[in-house]
Amino acid sequence: MDRNENLYQAETAKSVAQFAGDFTTTCKKYAFVVNNSDSMDMKKTFRAHGGVVPDDFDLYMMQVCKPTKADKSLTANPERSILMPKFVMVFSKEGKTHIRYMSYSAADIAEMVPGDPKFPESLAETFAKIRSMIDEAK
Repeated sequence: MDRNENLYQAETAKSVAQFAGDFTTTCKKYAFVVNNSDSMDMKKTFRAHGGVVPDDFDLYMMQVCKPTKADKSLTANPERSILMPKFVMVFSKEGKTHIRYMSYSAADIAEMVPGDPKFPESLAETFAKIRSMIDEAK
């Protein structure tokens, strides 16, 4: 795995909450959804389950999916599911809003889901689209 190739890192002048809202809107425009809109604010989620975090803790974990593509993909091969949860992380650190997104190369995908020659290219397209949606929303 190549960290420089697989880990997308960006910053935005927007707040964490503003980026999350704009990214959710951008996702909808391309038939993607943020599955966990009600639980992506990790401060609220941790506290709801007894976790203790400071008031300035600001991390959103956004689960991104394209149901009209995932349905066909997982029906064709449920082994693909290991790579299906896609998360965009947005957090504040040192006065800036940071965005992180982990994807995988076609070679990594082929290694994790062997014997499925169409999947690496298809998933690589999705990874690229999510990166472009991040860029559009920031």
